[in-house]
Amino acid sequence: MSAQDRTLDHYQELMTINATSHVLRTGRELGLFDALLEGQKTLEVLAERTGLPESRLLLLLRPLTSVGIIEKYAEDYAISSVARLLCQYDADLGDAIWQGAPAGLKSEPQSSADAAVPQSRFDSIAATQWVHTPAAMQAAEILDFGPTPGEEDEGAGTVLSSGDSAPQTLLDLGCGSAVWSCAAAHRDPQLRVTLVDHPGALEAALATANSIELGDRFESIQGDALTTELPEGQFDHVLIAQRLNSYSPDQIRLMLQRATSAVKSGGRVIVIDSFEGPNRPSLAESIEALRIGIETEGGAVPELKEAQERMKAAGLESIQFTFIAASRVGLGLMTGIKP
Repeated sequence: MSAQDRTLDHYQELMTINATSHVLRTGRELGLFDALLEGQKTLEVLAERTGLPESRLLLLLRPLTSVGIIEKYAEDYAISSVARLLCQYDADLGDAIWQGAPAGLKSEPQSSADAAVPQSRFDSIAATQWVHTPAAMQAAEILDFGPTPGEEDEGAGTVLSSGDSAPQTLLDLGCGSAVWSCAAAHRDPQLRVTLVDHPGALEAALATANSIELGDRFESIQGDALTTELPEGQFDHVLIAQRLNSYSPDQIRLMLQRATSAVKSGGRVIVIDSFEGPNRPSLAESIEALRIGIETEGGAVPELKEAQERMKAAGLESIQFTFIAASRVGLGLMTGIKP
């Protein structure tokens, strides 16, 4: 393929991506998705609901079917599973956030502890966190949560074990819907989990735990992850998942200090989030970094070295990192041991 052909293909790809987003918005604005959320419908019924001639409606239905937003069964059209997710969690397709991008990019990032993080960001993460279940199960395996004989693993702390004399404890600091700590508790049948977050997130987190019959090993502390009083030196593990990147540098220092204070000597602080690695970021990773930049006043995706230095500054040792291969958005896992 010639350089000119590659250029033309790239141009066509970009134009198709942009057009697809407009097709989705058109379907939403015409009430097509609302109609299909009620159940399967024929072309005739959809034309009546949207006020479009059937021939014009077909022009819209065909690209929506091609990208998997709408499915066709004989004479009926139905909304797909992915479209149900969009309608439930991102009904405006993220427009409220992206329309603020120009103004957000013009503002200087804030480093102070007063930098604002809209609760809507954490709510959005919590609402869709279940999509990370395969990555969470893999992370639990990487972290040695599970029924293996208890032993010291050099550089990784104590391996969790169903054979340990006392159950291990984990503090999920800013738990969201607790997918990550639920995966750990599912893998280790003795692990006991304490959740910290605001009431809405705790309700979702406990519902997650109860849905897999783990609720009897979960308890909660209601409050803000940055300010709520925590027990000191009580937990074997402290988990901060999909949280730090939304905070300013000062808030990150505070969060890591709180995590280090809450964990026992020899225990682990575990951070799961996006990290900037040595390779060129994917489109999804680049968009997530941009979204953090415009949605928060001080958040950012850190370089690995920067993230490691932050862990060390909090008093943690034996810092280890790995990307989570099962993650669809390039999430990574960093751990540190409290001396």
